Amino acid sequence: MATSPRTNLLRRTFEDDAVALGVLESTYNPSLVEFYGELGLDFVWIDLEHAGPSPWDGERLEELLRAADVTGTELLVRLPKPDPGMVRKALDAGVRSLFVSRIETADDVRRAVQAARFRYDDGPGKRGFAAPRASRWGTTDDYADTEDEEVVVGVTIENPTAVANLDEILAVPELGFVFAGPLDLAVSTGHPGEPTHEDVEELVEEIREAALEADVPLGGLGFGMADVNEKASSGYQLLNLGSTTGALQGVVQSWLDEYEER
Repeated sequence: MATSPRTNLLRRTFEDDAVALGVLESTYNPSLVEFYGELGLDFVWIDLEHAGPSPWDGERLEELLRAADVTGTELLVRLPKPDPGMVRKALDAGVRSLFVSRIETADDVRRAVQAARFRYDDGPGKRGFAAPRASRWGTTDDYADTEDEEVVVGVTIENPTAVANLDEILAVPELGFVFAGPLDLAVSTGHPGEPTHEDVEELVEEIREAALEADVPLGGLGFGMADVNEKASSGYQLLNLGSTTGALQGVVQSWLDEYEER
């Protein structure tokens, strides 16, 4: 008996003009992915650019995806570069929401987005057709007709070249969102470790204004809940609240600070 198509709740959130909140799961642990879903987070960010398993490791991705599926949270996977083969591999493993790093031009973005779709911009896409986990091994009704509507592909804007090309990037058909990356913008502008430097904040604001003008969902990092609330009010639709290691550090350090030595 055939099964029903998948539903991407992150995409529904964007369409409803709502805000999705999530956490970077920096230990790559399926149990923690499941736990974050139980806590009510909209997405769990898995970063395959800076650490973790290989982005080509479909089995590890499947383990993390199953953990997300248990509680209905969305796994948001960051890939290290706009490699069409890498995009297809992640999607076939069952990823529905991903974003790619190291883009500079609209052509970079178009290659990644087109690789994720069966039909693209009134023509054929470049998604491979098979019967992987994404189609529940061939049992999903109308897989080719519904999959394009359930995939979100975004990009990180993290260098001045990408900012300079932002209007063309935002015009790429079916771009799911742009993520303003202040930490990498700080590096690329000569201010590593200073995401609140004036030069960086000016670029982030330029990204925000352009994304809102183009009606493309905007994602970013939250530096404390006051910052999260401010960004949610200023048009951000995807916000990362922190990380597993950051949360543990804060709690354990507070315990140690409050310990009274005997």
